[in-house]
Amino acid sequence: MAMDRNLALEFVRITEAAALACSRYMGRGDEKAADQAAVDAMRKAFNSVRINGTVVIGEGERDEAPMLYIGEKVGQSSADAPHIDIALDPLEGTTICATGGVGAISVIAVAEKGNFLHAPDTYMDKVACGPGAKGSINIDATPEENIRNVAKALGKDVSDVTVVILDRPRHESLIAKVRALGSRIQLIGDGDVSAAVATGIRDSGIDLLLGTGGAPEGVISAAAMKCLGGDFQGKLKFRNQEERERATRMGVTNLDKAYTLEELAQGSVMFCATGVTTGPMLKGVRLLPGKRALTESIVMRSATGTVRHIETEHCLERKPGGFGALGW
Repeated sequence: MAMDRNLALEFVRITEAAALACSRYMGRGDEKAADQAAVDAMRKAFNSVRINGTVVIGEGERDEAPMLYIGEKVGQSSADAPHIDIALDPLEGTTICATGGVGAISVIAVAEKGNFLHAPDTYMDKVACGPGAKGSINIDATPEENIRNVAKALGKDVSDVTVVILDRPRHESLIAKVRALGSRIQLIGDGDVSAAVATGIRDSGIDLLLGTGGAPEGVISAAAMKCLGGDFQGKLKFRNQEERERATRMGVTNLDKAYTLEELAQGSVMFCATGVTTGPMLKGVRLLPGKRALTESIVMRSATGTVRHIETEHCLERKPGGFGALGW
């Protein structure tokens, strides 16, 4: 059974629940508590959705993650419910949330069964751009070539192209190359799903994502870019033999393959995210007087190219289970 468009709004309720729960821990320095609050709330919220859902990108394998692990079944399973594969990150940016930083989100991407790459928990070399430069990026090209091609597609000078890169020691050479070319750089501490999505948002100021980040986040990013009409490519980067063996067990046959967007996220996909802390893509959870809260979310469908921005005012006392259910 195909995914119903109304599922998009069901899934945003799930990211809202996770964002509300973990936002309580904003700036409190406890990454584990923030992540656990998001996981618990998201898992509970899945119980209200009529799907046969399987987590294919989650918090880790079963022995590492007691909830929302890879392979976990979620939703109100029934014979007539659609079979859905789910890629999720209850709290992308645990450190961001714990330090009160910029741009933590709760995020879910969904596809029909079998349409997401089952990416192992390893690194992925990534390149992403928005609709205006679609078709001009290549994961096997040099950073300079990708920047020049994106600049040409966008009608910009190379010096006016802004590249977002995770601020990591492994990216020292990449950063040096981009600087030598004369392009602008925005360095981020965490959150490369948000960074990839930003390349597809017209007024974000970001043109290109380059560098290495988490492979599971790469699949989620690819789903978002498919909805936005942008482009994404990735190549798995293994840190050790154990990771290579895990990838083989998960069904990856060509460990050196360069994946296109369509190979990472096939068919019709949906993407939704809710802001936890305010960033370039979404405003974070804002607490109002009278135990109310505002959330901002983005909901996208690849089938129609529709992008919805949703602001919701929540009465926390009337949430299922009350205030305490969200950790307050």
